[in-house]
Amino acid sequence: MSRTPSEVIAYAKANNVLFYDFRFTDIKGAWHHVSYHAGSINEDSFKGLPFDGSSIPAWQPIDRSDMQLIPDTSAIFLDPFTADSTLVVFCDVFDIYKGTLYEKCPRSIAKKALKYLESSGLADTAYFGPENEFFIFDNIKVRDAINVQYYEIDSSEGIWNSHTDFPGSTNTGHRPGTKGGYFPVAPVDSQVDLRADIVKTLHQIGMETFVVHHEVAQGQGEIGVKFGTLIEAADNVQKLKYVVKMVAHKYGKTATFMPKPLYGDNGNGMHCHQSIWKNGVNLFAGKGYQNLSDTAMHYIGGVLSHAKSCAAFTNASTNSYKRLLPGFEAPSILAYSAQNRSASCRIPFVNGDKARRVEFRFPDSSANPYLAFAAMLMAGIDGVQKKIDPGPPREEDLFELSLDEIREKGIQQMPHTLRESVEHMLLDKEFLKKGDVFTEEFIQTYKAYKFETEIWPWEGRPHPFEFLTTYSC
Repeated sequence: MSRTPSEVIAYAKANNVLFYDFRFTDIKGAWHHVSYHAGSINEDSFKGLPFDGSSIPAWQPIDRSDMQLIPDTSAIFLDPFTADSTLVVFCDVFDIYKGTLYEKCPRSIAKKALKYLESSGLADTAYFGPENEFFIFDNIKVRDAINVQYYEIDSSEGIWNSHTDFPGSTNTGHRPGTKGGYFPVAPVDSQVDLRADIVKTLHQIGMETFVVHHEVAQGQGEIGVKFGTLIEAADNVQKLKYVVKMVAHKYGKTATFMPKPLYGDNGNGMHCHQSIWKNGVNLFAGKGYQNLSDTAMHYIGGVLSHAKSCAAFTNASTNSYKRLLPGFEAPSILAYSAQNRSASCRIPFVNGDKARRVEFRFPDSSANPYLAFAAMLMAGIDGVQKKIDPGPPREEDLFELSLDEIREKGIQQMPHTLRESVEHMLLDKEFLKKGDVFTEEFIQTYKAYKFETEIWPWEGRPHPFEFLTTYSC
């Protein structure tokens, strides 16, 4: 909803707001915030608020650290968790040295992707519908030291607690088991009320939800949020993560969107439904395969052909690639199919052309949503512009194919590590750079950030499993 600064201030006064909380997203996808007392905010505040860009990872050097937050008056909500009435305002980042939106601000990059879509003449709107899965655990312990590499997760739903004596309470024995958590009723589903509280809170801040359920793994859930434009959908991912974590915290539990926290059970995905529209018409509706248009097929072709590059943004952690394994409903084979959940691109069954869309199933929630959605949109646009043929659909269970069969059929797969994804991105980046959406400076910064903070540290650490296989060598 578009508002003027004066309308935002009036809304804040009507809701007795004591604090404005200005939030922005860093390169990794983490939310940062700075708060101002409501009495200090006026219309000029919405022209820009100063902050130190050198204190944000991978952003500015200390000698060019002054930056500004530009509040987006169309993206506000009342924080449901603060003790005092607080208005949250999404912000973009402004580069005072270049006089433009900051090229390393993920939300600004996503806005540039939308502008490029419009300027291309292909479409004027891109809709995204992410499905973010999450775990809610009772406890998490982690230690990373020179002589210790350790983590331990606990959940009352964990099958490992079947024989546990709980002080002051009874072990009731009702647990979903490994891969047994899809749609069970209570008491096996122990998180019904917690998820309901999450849903009520989401509606309180203006987010529309539909399906709510326990997912396949122990302690895993999913809440379906209504689709939106690219920016709306990415903003909603940030709000969803915030609410899920905060409600879990209120219950004395801990929530994570980490792709693969449990060995041997399903991981967390972020399946992304997508369509592009022009003048109110869904351009993916047609008379072809599954009633898709040529535009939709070429969009699929673009995303699949650039998926290994997109993975640097859609599967943005070293942990992401532990999820992309056969047998855990996490497709790693780059193919499309109707209703086939083993394909990385699924064509959902829908009623009517307005709902016609495609679903890419490889992304996960370690992604920065602004960068992931922008990268997939740019890949899809490239596919439409170049009329990239996605090839024939794959109707068989792709999880059952051996590696030899995959090679014989010439089917491409997702990268196996974050290093591979980033290296693919460096080799296949021209589609990202169109319209100056992802700049070369940003791409090089992103590469350096991923190598320095995740890839090299992860590659250099011994893993506990290596002690089982190698210690007695």
